[in-house]
Amino acid sequence: MEFFEKAKSVRLKSHHGKFLHANSNQQTVHQHRHGTSKTAKWTVEFPEGINNNVVRLNSCYGKYLMATDEQFLLGVTGLKVVQSLPKNLDSSIEWEPVKVGSLVKLKTRYGKFLRANSGLPPFRNSITHDVPYRHQDWILWEVDIVELLPDVTIITTIPHFQASKELLSEPKPELLDGDLSSSFRLTFSRSSKIHNQSKFDAAMTKPEGRLIYYYVADEKGTVNDAVKGPSFQFKGQGLEELTQKLEEETGLKNITLCLRNKINGNLCPLKLELPPNNATMHVVVVPSSSKARE
Repeated sequence: MEFFEKAKSVRLKSHHGKFLHANSNQQTVHQHRHGTSKTAKWTVEFPEGINNNVVRLNSCYGKYLMATDEQFLLGVTGLKVVQSLPKNLDSSIEWEPVKVGSLVKLKTRYGKFLRANSGLPPFRNSITHDVPYRHQDWILWEVDIVELLPDVTIITTIPHFQASKELLSEPKPELLDGDLSSSFRLTFSRSSKIHNQSKFDAAMTKPEGRLIYYYVADEKGTVNDAVKGPSFQFKGQGLEELTQKLEEETGLKNITLCLRNKINGNLCPLKLELPPNNATMHVVVVPSSSKARE
């Protein structure tokens, strides 16, 4: 669940290096290497109720990723996965994240898992839910957070008199348990402790590699980099390695990587080594057909 708990929207990348997409017919789904399209973006929802270990994934068309009980193909075990908006938001659109190292499996109410298929058409690039026996890695997904939830600010109300250092220090256990005659009481909820601990762990844990934000220039050379683009954690060091990684992310070939000149705003090809100290980078991907390469 930790992969989704702070996410507003995500992309799901399969073992085949392809992203889960919502088809424009607003009914079916598939996988594709191009990850910058809006159809690869899924909004995360947390249903209210007893089971707080599941998520709903909403496509850009307002439809939910749904596990059906229909066979995908006659003679195969996989069941259809579609995008739908049922009248009753039941468990068919709920997915239980199961952590497997740095990856995740998404479990349906049937006890099956979201599966990215490979092979010959029509099986190639299809999405089903199944319990595979040979291809266990086909049900593993990498969660790429596109947008984070807004940070929750907790405001504590203090009495009108001036708070002393003693009030701001760690309260003694007997003050928490006894019947206080003063005008206020300090209490700690389990959720706030978990929230504070997770923020502390995040601050103490230095992520591996550097964060890469990337933007794809269109054929006219236009780049919309006013808003942060998709991102990923890059653990490599060299330009060639980064170029190869971005070709995998975008599905493009023979690309040129550029940086935006902070002085004049022009695009400058990235030809030297990457910036030191694993600094965050905002990279513009220029396809071979774009006028920006001229």
